[in-house]
Parts: sequence; structure tokens; C-alpha cells
Amino acid sequence: MLIKILGPGCANCAALERVTRDALAQLGVDAEVVKVTGYAEIAAYGIMSTPGLVVDEQVLVAGRVPTTARVTELLAAHLAS
Repeated sequence: MLIKILGPGCANCAALERVTRDALAQLGVDAEVVKVTGYAEIAAYGIMSTPGLVVDEQVLVAGRVPTTARVTELLAAHLAS
């Protein structure tokens, strides 16, 4: 699983990375987590408000920092699909 955290490096981007890593730990899933900071690449996902969470090239969250529980739900659903 490839997870991308989209954002310029702001506090919300760091928070999204933290809750995503916490969710991965809760699920016991190993994934590659990368940061994407380039505006052109972020805009290519159709995200106009950061942070963004992209899993295997699918945008799951944009413009907010969800709770760890919500990210865990989203990742579990993605794994089940």
C-alpha cells in the first residue's frame, strides 16, 4: 500500500501524517508513507485545500484532519475492497 500525504508541510499535514501512522499501527499494516509537497502534483489529484490523504492513488481525505479512528476505518475499508 502506498500512502501519500499531500500538503506544503503545514501543521495540519504533520497531524494527518501522525494520525495515518497511528491508524496503520492499529491495523498492523505495513505501508509506505510519502509526503507530496509540490503544488502541481497536489492539484493533479483535484485537491484545492490541504492536507490530503491518497491511498494507492485514490483520494480518501481532502481539506481536513480526520481522527485516527476515521482514518483507521478508511484504511480498513480500502484494504477490504
